[in-house]
Amino acid sequence: MAENYNLIRAPLEMYTAADVEPKEVKWLWYPYIPFGKVTLIQGDSGDGKSTFALNLAAFLTRGDTLPFTGVSHGPMRVIYLNAEDDADDTVVPRFMKANGERSRLFFISEEKQRLNFSDDRIREAIVSTGAKACILDPLASYLGADVSMNLANEVRPRFESLIEVARETGCAIIVVIHMNKAEGMNAKYRASGSGDIVAAARSVVVIGRPRDDEDPDHRVMAHSKSNLAPLGLSILFSVSDGVVEFIDTVDITADQLVGAYGATKARETKQAVARRELLDILSRGPLPQKEVMARMSELGISQRTCELAKGTLPIESVREGGCFVWRLASWPKGNNATMQVDIPF
Repeated sequence: MAENYNLIRAPLEMYTAADVEPKEVKWLWYPYIPFGKVTLIQGDSGDGKSTFALNLAAFLTRGDTLPFTGVSHGPMRVIYLNAEDDADDTVVPRFMKANGERSRLFFISEEKQRLNFSDDRIREAIVSTGAKACILDPLASYLGADVSMNLANEVRPRFESLIEVARETGCAIIVVIHMNKAEGMNAKYRASGSGDIVAAARSVVVIGRPRDDEDPDHRVMAHSKSNLAPLGLSILFSVSDGVVEFIDTVDITADQLVGAYGATKARETKQAVARRELLDILSRGPLPQKEVMARMSELGISQRTCELAKGTLPIESVREGGCFVWRLASWPKGNNATMQVDIPF
């Protein structure tokens, strides 16, 4: 077997730094959205992240100067994919209200087959249209039905396909993602699903309602992660009747925006967060202990804290199929005890 493996493995190929031609990162919107990379827009449901993304598309198709930069790339083509809203009665009317140029906004038909990140049609659409930006909303719908967004070993290969498309086409790929319910955690732990999602993205911005702001239309875009440039200033904007208006830069961090520990007054202990998350996860069905621990680790909760929280809850640990499974006491034995459960947020 070892000899067969040696015969089929890829040959060793090496090169030095001298063989690499250095190049600068190009930016759609510095320092928030780079060309040729994947950027995440995350936020709670109802806080305007999808409205922000669609208004950004309208902005780009008009060729307007990007907020607080003085930079315009001129009108550009944008691909917009939204799995939650229909184009005819929701997306296009909202896009028109935002004064977008309809001839420059493209959709990919999913009538015959749903898209996912590894679908070649995304690459084909970018190349054929010459689009400089591609927006996918939300991430959970485009990972694919066969992928659990909570498992890194399943998420990363699918996400790598999208990263490769961005790299090869130079298109700025922007993915909208919901936040989980782990209030009190740092912004980087608030994206739903595996922590590998945030790790793979080169830039992440958070959309949220500013605390202690009495205007219900006000939102803040805060930069929570940037691998290619310093974090950008946070931007205050308003959302009124589906139209975004940029107001000013503000002194608020992404952690402050989401109410992370140390950024604002803590409302819950980590054990309280662990209790809530355990009940939320296991209410959807039993899970192997290692998967529960992996999920807690992504939220910054240690195994010890998780076990202490478990001790205060009606959770049983039983051995099934060669591994320990955690379940709520109300779940009967053998009732899909080892099923994998995607957690919708």
